[in-house]
Amino acid sequence: MCGIAGFTQFHQQQGSIESLKAMGERIFHRGPDAGSEYLTDKIGLCHRRLAIIDLSEAGVQPMKSADEQIIISFNGEIYNFLELREELIEEGFEFKTNTDTEVILALYQSMGIKLLDKINGMFAFAIWDNIKQELFIARDRIGKKPLYYSFFNNDLVFASELKAMLALPSIPKDIRLDAVHDFFAYQYIPDPKTIFQGIHKLEPGHYLLVNEQGLNKQQYWDISFAKQTKHSEPELIKELQQLAGDCTAKRMVSDVPLGAFLSGGVDSSGVVALMAKQAEKTNGEAITTCSIGFDEEKFDETKYAAMVAEQYSTEHYKLIVQDNVEDNLEHIVSFFDEPFADPSLVPTYFVSQLARQKVTVAIAGDGGDEVFAGYEKYSADHMENNLRNKIPAWIRTKVFPTLANVARSININVCQRASSLLTSLSVEPAMGFYISNSFIKDATWQTLINDKTKVELGDYHPSKLTTDFYNQCDGKDHLSRILYTDMKTYLPGDILVKVDRMSMANSLEVRAPILDYKLMEFACTIPSELKFNTNKSKPEKKYLLKEAFKDYLTDDILYRKKMGFSVPLASWLRNELKSITEERLLNREHGLCDFFKKEQITELWHEHKAESKDNATVLWSMLMFQMWWDHYMETNKV
Repeated sequence: MCGIAGFTQFHQQQGSIESLKAMGERIFHRGPDAGSEYLTDKIGLCHRRLAIIDLSEAGVQPMKSADEQIIISFNGEIYNFLELREELIEEGFEFKTNTDTEVILALYQSMGIKLLDKINGMFAFAIWDNIKQELFIARDRIGKKPLYYSFFNNDLVFASELKAMLALPSIPKDIRLDAVHDFFAYQYIPDPKTIFQGIHKLEPGHYLLVNEQGLNKQQYWDISFAKQTKHSEPELIKELQQLAGDCTAKRMVSDVPLGAFLSGGVDSSGVVALMAKQAEKTNGEAITTCSIGFDEEKFDETKYAAMVAEQYSTEHYKLIVQDNVEDNLEHIVSFFDEPFADPSLVPTYFVSQLARQKVTVAIAGDGGDEVFAGYEKYSADHMENNLRNKIPAWIRTKVFPTLANVARSININVCQRASSLLTSLSVEPAMGFYISNSFIKDATWQTLINDKTKVELGDYHPSKLTTDFYNQCDGKDHLSRILYTDMKTYLPGDILVKVDRMSMANSLEVRAPILDYKLMEFACTIPSELKFNTNKSKPEKKYLLKEAFKDYLTDDILYRKKMGFSVPLASWLRNELKSITEERLLNREHGLCDFFKKEQITELWHEHKAESKDNATVLWSMLMFQMWWDHYMETNKV
């Protein structure tokens, strides 16, 4: 795992070796083992290395091909590089290192950009072709590794993290207003937008070609739900077990210490079980596992993690997050180059910190919920859709909006929930999915924003992101469409951003077997009723995955109530984080106050503090936005 950055200089000079070093220094945490630069009159590349495979100096990047005409700066891991290496040797290629980086170089020389069809891994890389005078940049299919870029005056600047781009004085920091609205709706800013105008994220499964004539962006992969398998349930279980085992084994190749995150949930527990099975076949060494817990029992899963650790005799470590949140929060938030408000960023940072004390690579269970329908929101959506289908459309569209407004005016939790349900039922399924899962109600947003913001936003609404992907899906049923939507939005925009930034903050590489694209493609052929099985007396989420893991895990793990990686947010804001929240929300002249009415911010805070309303979600988003603003817009820290 590493950090990359660079620029083209087709039309004007962008920087110097010192500029590249400054960009690399901004992302030092991504690769503390080594750093290097490459500069010509047309291209500048820099690289920070976290050595995982072939720890020798031969693996230092940017790396050149044997004829020195192709140069690469690469972040990530290619899991099938050994097989590809053998194929290339048969073609006549010779290798000086044991790295996957050199394999990508050879593949490019062999087949050009079609190499993307061959490699299986997590990656973002930049390849400069000195013969073609062209820069080729690509991001992995799922979006595990980040890539930011800007294209001004026909030249490109790019980096693994936005902060590296901001090392160049030519990069402006002009706020993109619709991205602010997106942030409060989703708690993150979705691809391809960023918080800044003119700076973009390269979407998962896309590549860029940049030359003197301009920039060309293309999509090379997408997930499909169109084909449904006719295999029987027992056959599918065996196929899933085999595929999950293979994907896990591939991710256990490392020249440095390797372990796992273990929450005690189905996904991480299943992955640890598969790791233990693989270890039995090879070296037989105990797996190192790490878990995080909280003082409040309803948020603490460590007892379940301990059960799995005992079952598989892992070398297990745990940390209870107690009084160290406020002391570390500003440092943690500083690793997000944009506003980001998923509260589980806090435990993700601490479990990464704990793991890095023991290992350099951690394997995680990320992706199980999105790929196999594990979130509680899918149950809620199923119930809403059942109601939507049973109630005549004229009642839903004409009567429910009025009832929702009446319920919203009554300050009782049950009425507020009823208002949200009625609003969701009054619209079509795609919009209903957005409403049920948005982190700010339209009424709250309209009350908060000032007149200037309202005018500049016009009729923009964040729901378009959700509804567009829902309608773009080639699957025929509703569950397939919302799973596709989450795979294109929530997974790369929230989950993978959180894991990447918090693990890289601790110079830790994290790998996710369930997000192997071949496993995902297989899962998308599984009928929806075998993912979320509604035929049982009690509908079962993640049904087939649980059936596949039955050979490895006890019912106490498989069928307990899902907790997720949640935190005691409402309590934090009223207690441990009270002073920092009040300071940031009520005593700043810029940031939130550039977009919101200060009196409305104050009202939301006092309602929450007095426990007359639970405004924790929107207040946390506000706190994260203001802390980001203070770090990136008001200081010279970046």
